[in-house]
Amino acid sequence: MVYLHYSSYSELCRGRVCQVVICDQYRKGIISGSICQDLCELHKVEWRTCLSSAPGQQVYSGLWRDKDVTIKCGIEEALDSKAQPDVAPRRELVLFDKPTRGTSIKEFREMTLSFLKANLGDLPSLPALVGQVLLMADFNKDSRVSLAEAKSVWALLQRNEFLLLLSLQEKEHASRLLGYCGDLYLTEGIPHGPWHVAALPPLLRPLLPPALHSTLQQWLGPAWPWRAKIAIGLLEFVEELFHGSYGTFYMCETTLANVGYTATYDFKMADLQQVAPEAAVRRFLQGRRCEHSADCTYGRDCRAPCDRLMRQCKGDLIQPNLAKVCELLRDYLLPGAPADLREELGSQLRTCTTLSGLASQVEAHHSLVLSHLKTLLWKKISNTKYS
Repeated sequence: MVYLHYSSYSELCRGRVCQVVICDQYRKGIISGSICQDLCELHKVEWRTCLSSAPGQQVYSGLWRDKDVTIKCGIEEALDSKAQPDVAPRRELVLFDKPTRGTSIKEFREMTLSFLKANLGDLPSLPALVGQVLLMADFNKDSRVSLAEAKSVWALLQRNEFLLLLSLQEKEHASRLLGYCGDLYLTEGIPHGPWHVAALPPLLRPLLPPALHSTLQQWLGPAWPWRAKIAIGLLEFVEELFHGSYGTFYMCETTLANVGYTATYDFKMADLQQVAPEAAVRRFLQGRRCEHSADCTYGRDCRAPCDRLMRQCKGDLIQPNLAKVCELLRDYLLPGAPADLREELGSQLRTCTTLSGLASQVEAHHSLVLSHLKTLLWKKISNTKYS
């Protein structure tokens, strides 16, 4: 196999290399999946704009069967400009090492259940999710799961965002999963993602200050009533993450860059990479040594207090999802808000940002604050073209 070498912008955007590596593994019979034939033989997947902000997160807009899609490719080592010719074989050994030949479907079911318990918690709903995984693996509906199918689905489960997509498939505000090949997968495209950011060269995106994100949103974003509708969707997404069928999830990078929406201004979460299951966050914090609360940070902003006496991280997060989202909405909603709404909206958002992550506060208090905010916004846009 020939590896292409890139630098600067191209270091981040190498859809061609993604396709070459994935299709090589498909032709060798190592991986399988519902879109492998379209990707590797019929060439029905069209790669368009690079949306990547890091070499290990290959993300593209694209077209598949006349649908706008987002293409996500998990290749990391193979995209390294210093990659050696044995990278692909190493990747096969590490990423597609399970299950091994001879594993029965019963054993694969059990190992999948154990994996989900470790990552989502011991929930009564998990056997149903295992059933979904097996149905997805048997994409050709021949009532059996081949080794290549099992290896592909197992590799996908190791990717945090895929696990989240699977867990949130029935939720309105998460992108729908459309297909996969090995650990490459397609989701429905978000026509209006954080496009003012996507228009910038990938190397510049991480350098964009949060304040500039807000300014660009005000200048280039939709009119205020549409922003209110998008905000209601974001608040509904916070509800969906709290005590859903597969547990509670935390938003660990709360930025406007993740605020996407459809052509009808319905909110869609543009990126689930930094949404984490509660079980994973608690496992990270449990027994973790610390000097300051900054030492107890999962992702970008899921932070727990540090017990200075015990020098260990505590279990409850300082800020819940809702408080972080309300901080975001202050910059998103207050500029340009109708004069008769601005004072009340500002007051409710201030109250919301002071919410604590303590378990004793989370249930009723959070639900009440969230309900008041949604009602306030709906009252302003209901019975108008914006609703």
